[in-house]
Order: sequence, then C-alpha cells, then structure tokens
Amino acid sequence: MKQTKNFKTHIIAGKYKGKPIEIPAIDTTRSSKSILKESLFNTLQFNLIDKNFFEVFAGSGSIGLEALSRGAKHAYFIEKNKIALDTLEQNVKTISQSDSTILFGNSFEKFKIIYSMMKNDNTKTYFYFDPPFAIRENMDDIYEKTIDLISSIDKDICEMVIVEHMSNIELPNIIGNVSLSKAKKFGKSTLSYYAPRE
Repeated sequence: MKQTKNFKTHIIAGKYKGKPIEIPAIDTTRSSKSILKESLFNTLQFNLIDKNFFEVFAGSGSIGLEALSRGAKHAYFIEKNKIALDTLEQNVKTISQSDSTILFGNSFEKFKIIYSMMKNDNTKTYFYFDPPFAIRENMDDIYEKTIDLISSIDKDICEMVIVEHMSNIELPNIIGNVSLSKAKKFGKSTLSYYAPRE
C-alpha cells in the first residue's frame, strides 16, 4: 500500500484532453505550474506534431504526456525516484503506453541510452530539462551537469532544448550547439528556450 498521497491533474488539450494524471507529493517531484505548462505549449503549438519529446527529469511525466496529446510522435522519460517512477508508469498506462519509453535511473547516467535511440530514429526532438529545485546532498552541481548534457546534443536531431529552472539561476546564452532564443519567468520558475545554432 502506497504511503504517498498523490495529487491529481489532467491533460490540458489535444487527443487525450481531460485524462487524469497523478503527481506524487514528494520533495523531488513537483507539478509544473499550470500557467507555465500552458505557456510552454502555447509556444510550441503545432511544431510538436510528429517530433519526439524527451522529458529528462520525468517525475510524473505530465509534460511529456501533454506533448503526446498534442501530436508528438513519441515521448521518452527518465526517472530515478521509485515512488515517482511508479506514478509515471501508471500515468503512461492511462494515457498512451505504445508511444512512450521509460527508463529507471539517474538522468545523467541514462541520458546516452535514450539519446542513442533518438539518433537511430533520426526524428527531430524536443529536449525538456527540469532538474530538481531541491539542492540536496550530492546535487549542488545539478545545473553544471545539466549544461554538460545539453552541450552533448547534436543539432541534427535537436528541434529545441527547453530548461525549466530556478529564476535566480542565470544560464549561459550559448550551450554547445544551441543558443538562447527566449526566456519567460513565472515567479520562482523560468522557462528558457534554446534553438539550434546556424
């Protein structure tokens, strides 16, 4: 029996609109604010159709599943917290199991596995990085590690990199093959959008 209380939300729009999503009430997993999520998908709109979507720090998978609902070809998820993973797996079953791939483990260690799948698939991909805001033991370099991962992305398969981060953290204008095209602040959270460099 689960000890963790789950919050409920739902898919905002698209073919799975209204379908329920569970979000576990644990420190490392938080729901992206509905206003932030709405702004994100207003920005991406129909560009998502037939692209891959990779939610690198998946939590409950609410962003990647919303992308699927709005026409993304396939959603990829990595999550290392077992409670969050159980919830993610349940959400994927509820929404769309056939279009989703889940990996259990540390995002920094498992990233290359999914990245190589994408290179083989040769479909343009949206990379969504939402590293945990709680800076806990062994996590004080989480943004440096995230920047390293972004630096490894080949622009040939990158449609866009989106980073949801603490507003008091300033990310570089250029990271590897991508450069900052837009940033939007939502209180303590900011969305930074990076497009492949010409």
